[in-house]
Amino acid sequence: MIIELDELFCHNTSKLVIDKDIVFDNQKYTNNEIRELKDVHFFGDIHYNADETIGLSGNLKGTMVLMDAISLDDIDYNFDTLIDTCLDEFIEKDKNSIDILEILWQNIVLEIPLKYTKVSDLSKYQGDGWKVISEDEIKRDNPFSVLATKLEEMEKE
Repeated sequence: MIIELDELFCHNTSKLVIDKDIVFDNQKYTNNEIRELKDVHFFGDIHYNADETIGLSGNLKGTMVLMDAISLDDIDYNFDTLIDTCLDEFIEKDKNSIDILEILWQNIVLEIPLKYTKVSDLSKYQGDGWKVISEDEIKRDNPFSVLATKLEEMEKE
């Protein structure tokens, strides 16, 4: 998504408003966690900061399709992130344009949750000698507590 910066550099305006739907090329922007991006929209602006650097501020929203951590099915995960970054390192010398797609992609990748599930009934996720349990079902008794008790008794002797 190339943004022309001529208006900003010539001081004809104090900021360039961006209100666009974003489409990411699946071949260039890939991630093992994200299977698909849908309805991605950026609303924000490019402006001069007080220290004479050029900044990008705005809101990035959309839906990423992730793999459910338990069922392994595709599930939608909505994200909504605020962006406030300096663009000076991304602007090439003698160029009056910038491609902000890479910056937006980096912010999307930061929004990927470590694990995400919509499964509420864990009873169907079991097999021969195993089952998925919730945090509430975890036995709080440590099987090694008997050994710890015996070790304490031995140290007292």
